[in-house]
Amino acid sequence: MGLDMYAYITGMPVGAVDFDRPDDAEDIAYWRKHPNLHGWMERLYRAKGGAQESFNCTLLRLDAADLDALEIAVIGNTLPDTTGFFFGESGPDRLEDDLAFIADARAALQDGYFVYYDSWW
Repeated sequence: MGLDMYAYITGMPVGAVDFDRPDDAEDIAYWRKHPNLHGWMERLYRAKGGAQESFNCTLLRLDAADLDALEIAVIGNTLPDTTGFFFGESGPDRLEDDLAFIADARAALQDGYFVYYDSWW
């Protein structure tokens, strides 16, 4: 049990939030118990108009501007402190993986894919 987090790419156009899972989704990143990143994603979800009460199994598309903002937060160590039942803790050892995801996601966007985030806890 715990917080499992995923990033996927798809060739199918998707909305900003609350869309159906695309059939062609391919995973490009996985995090286990990285609550501060999850908290950042939830804030973005809410800012984009996400309507689900619980940010669990809820899809969020990431665009280039989102990735730029995420990179700034990761490098600046300003991901929001986030807690939850079985969420674990985020630590400085996550930096490299987070930046690798951002680079992979940017490359996917340049190749014409859509990138989205999902989680399950």
